Amino acid sequence: MTPVKADISHPAPPQATRSRVSALLDRTFRFTERGSTLSRELLAGVTTFSTMSYVLVVNPLVLSATGMDRGALITATAVIAVLFTLAMGLRTNYPLAMAPGMGVNAYVAAQVCQAMHIPWQAALGMVFYSGLLFLILSLSGIRRLIMDAFPLSFKKTVGSGIGLFIAFLGLRNAGVVVPSPRSVAALGNLHAPTVLLALVGTVLTVCLVVRRTPGALVLSIAAATVAGLFLPGSTPGTHLTAAPQHLFSAPYSMAPVALKLDLAYPLHHALQCLPIILALLFTDLFSAMAVLFGVGARAGLMDTEGNLPNLRAALSVDAAAASGAALLGSTTAIIYLESAAGVEAGGRTGLVSVSTAACFLLALFVTPLIAVVPAAATSSALIMVGIFMMQGLAEVDLRDVLTASVALFTLLMMTLTSASDGLALGFILHVLAMSFTGQWRKIKPAAWVLLVLFALHYLAR
Repeated sequence: MTPVKADISHPAPPQATRSRVSALLDRTFRFTERGSTLSRELLAGVTTFSTMSYVLVVNPLVLSATGMDRGALITATAVIAVLFTLAMGLRTNYPLAMAPGMGVNAYVAAQVCQAMHIPWQAALGMVFYSGLLFLILSLSGIRRLIMDAFPLSFKKTVGSGIGLFIAFLGLRNAGVVVPSPRSVAALGNLHAPTVLLALVGTVLTVCLVVRRTPGALVLSIAAATVAGLFLPGSTPGTHLTAAPQHLFSAPYSMAPVALKLDLAYPLHHALQCLPIILALLFTDLFSAMAVLFGVGARAGLMDTEGNLPNLRAALSVDAAAASGAALLGSTTAIIYLESAAGVEAGGRTGLVSVSTAACFLLALFVTPLIAVVPAAATSSALIMVGIFMMQGLAEVDLRDVLTASVALFTLLMMTLTSASDGLALGFILHVLAMSFTGQWRKIKPAAWVLLVLFALHYLAR
C-alpha cells in the first residue's frame, strides 16, 4: 500500500499566516492583555509619527545655524529616532517615541554655539557628558528615588499640565493665539488660512473622535494637509501646503556630523562647560519625568501608587539616548510629548514604538513628502491630545486647598513657561506648602534632596 504523503504544495492561506504573526506579536508585546489589538497598535504608531514628524524638518533647520550640515542632520535625526524609539519599545514595552528634543537643540544652537561662540563639536561633547551623568543616575537607582518622591496627585496634575501645554502649542503653531504686549496671548487673525485650517481641522477631529472613527488623528492631519494645497500661503503665489517636487529621495550621508563631537574641549574648559552640562542634565531629567508621568497615567500603565513598573528600563534608555544622539551628530534625544497621540489612538504597548520607528525609517526615503505637511495641519491633533490628557485633572481632589493651589500653579507654569519648569517649580511649592502647614512628616527624604537640586538649578541660572 502506497503511504499517503502530506500535501505541501499549497502554502498556508494568508489569513492563517496573519493569525500566526499576530499571535507571535501578542505573546511578545501583550497588547490583548492591555486591551488593544494589532491593527490599533500599528495605527497608533503611525499617529505618533504623524504628530512628531516635524522633527525631521525643524531639528536640522535649528542646528544648521551652528554650521552643521543640514542634509546630514536630516538623516541623523531620523536614525536617532529609529534606534532609540525601537530600543524604548523593545526594552520597556511602553508606547513611547524618542527623537532629538526641540528645546535642547534651540538652547545649544542659540545660547551655547552662537552667543558663547563655542564650536558645535564641543557642544556635542557636552551633550555626551550630560548623557553619561544621566545614565549613572539611572543605573544607580537614584532616578527611581526621585520619581517616587512625587505624590500621586502631583503626578496626575503634571499629566494634565502637559495636556494643557500641548493644546496651547497647537493653537500657537497655527496662529490661533499670538503673543501680545498687553497680555499673555491674544487672538490671532481669524481670516488667516492657517487659523482657519486649524479651527476647521479641530472641529473635524472632535467629530471623528466622538464617532470613534479609527485613525481619527491621522485622518485629520491628512485632510488638513490636502486642504492646504488649495489655501494661499504667506507669500503671493504660494499655497499653505507646497506640492512636493518628488516623492522619493536617497538619504543624505551622516558623515559630516556623526562621531564629530569634541570630548576634550569640556575637559580643558571645565568652568565654562560644567554649568552647561548640568543645565542639559536637569532639563532632560525634568522633561523625562513629566512625560513619563503624563503618558504613563493616560495609557493606564501605572500601579495603584502612581508608579511605572518598568521605570528603571525606561529611564536607562532615555539616558543612553542623550549620549547616543551626540555620537550620531545631534543634541539630546528625549521622550516626546507627542507619544500621547498614539496613546489616545488606542496604543498601549511597545509595538506602537516599533511602528513609529518603522515610519521614521521609511521617512528617510520620503523626506520630500513629509516636509510639505504644514504645522497648522498637525495643530488639531495636538489640541485633541491636550483635551484627552486634561481629563486626568478630574482625579485630583481640588476641594483640598493645598492640592488645588499646587495644581493651579503647576498648570499655569507648565503652559506659560515649559513642562520641565512647571514640574520643578510646582514641586518646590508643594514641598514648601506641606512643610509650613505641619505636614512635613509626609514628605519623603528624596523630596528634600530634589528640592535642593531644583533650587540650585534656578539659582545657577
